Amino acid sequence: MGWIRRFILAYGKRHPREMGRREVEAFLSNLAVRGRVSASTQNQALAALLFLYREVLGQELPWMEKVVRAKKPERLPTVLGHQEVQALLAAMDGRTWLLASLLYGTGMRITEALRLRIKDLDFSRREITVREGKGAKDRRTLLPDALAAPLQRQREHACSVHAADLREGFGRVWLPFALAKKYPQADRETGWQYLFPAERRSRDPRDGCERRHHLDDQVLSRALKQACRRAGLARHVTAHTLRHSFATHLLEAGYDIRTVQELLGHKDVATTQIYTHVLNRGAGGVRSPLDRPPA
Repeated sequence: MGWIRRFILAYGKRHPREMGRREVEAFLSNLAVRGRVSASTQNQALAALLFLYREVLGQELPWMEKVVRAKKPERLPTVLGHQEVQALLAAMDGRTWLLASLLYGTGMRITEALRLRIKDLDFSRREITVREGKGAKDRRTLLPDALAAPLQRQREHACSVHAADLREGFGRVWLPFALAKKYPQADRETGWQYLFPAERRSRDPRDGCERRHHLDDQVLSRALKQACRRAGLARHVTAHTLRHSFATHLLEAGYDIRTVQELLGHKDVATTQIYTHVLNRGAGGVRSPLDRPPA
């Protein structure tokens, strides 16, 4: 609604039906050239105007080839050193420590870790199954030996929370796709419960059922911010920083990039190659002439 309003005001409150491809192209180009907006902001404006014409006005806009596109910046990921990671984790405790350790130890995304179900842990094979990762793909990643005991305790905690919910007449959990219809009792089974359950049950706005969802990602975000302050880390650290550090440290240790790609769940190896900036290539492998000893 905001972008549609700005589009109409930019052309003197003319009705959008009286305008078309040329006005949309000029509006989007002006955002990039004069407004200096980011590529994602320009794409958001484009999506809003396409929705206006296709869904509201019932008009198809031909593909706009003359739009000046905002350039998407190519940024290197923030990566912590081994000692920085250890200092960060040492400043955390409890379930947020376990979550942060899990992200660094497995390379999972924060949403993938929070959506883990009890049945996704295989302690005998030291594997974790990641369900419906990015691109709706399942994959397996390692279960670090150092986290085996803490994860077993967390699993026991999740089971006890679920047992208490069942005693109170609740205990249902959200199931993906149509599994709840196919298996009506599966949402009460222990294996389907979240490994990191929320503190309180909540009412699902989709069907009004009171369920226990997984932990909110903001809990970890706040804990990471406080841990950075206690550990004296000046850099901005997010949950994804731990994933970046996992990939970079594996490549530093000599693991094959294809193996890292598989663990991260990247569709294309080119996405994984961004982490090679820390290896002995490019600027990282060049010795400055200022550091050269005198002849």
